[in-house]
Amino acid sequence: QVQLVESGGGLVQAGGSLRLSCTVSKRTASGRTFSYYAMGWFRQAPGKAREFVAAIRWSAGTTYYADSVKGRFTISRDNAKNTVYLQMNSLNPEDTAVYYCAAVDTYRATLYRAGVYNYWGQGTQVTVSS
Repeated sequence: QVQLVESGGGLVQAGGSLRLSCTVSKRTASGRTFSYYAMGWFRQAPGKAREFVAAIRWSAGTTYYADSVKGRFTISRDNAKNTVYLQMNSLNPEDTAVYYCAAVDTYRATLYRAGVYNYWGQGTQVTVSS
């Protein structure tokens, strides 16, 4: 099946930076090419609902951000590597969560809702200490 694998999580002090990576396979187990129209990052803290962080439309590179991370986080993609990145700067303890990447294989007018994504990674832990 289609696989999304996150990496780059870890422990960082407040004010520091981390870069998360998510690589997606472009072929399904059946051998068909997987075409993804957009990818996104979500996060979930213990006891809280999963929330939108950022998204990018693959072809044009149009980006979207949650208000809570705008100006601090940057989402980008490398077409050749089939990888999406989340550069996180000026981290604070409120950013502590498991971060998940997701992909959608059809066009969606909105990318803010988790329910529009077809595929999800396993998540990577980000912990920001005071």
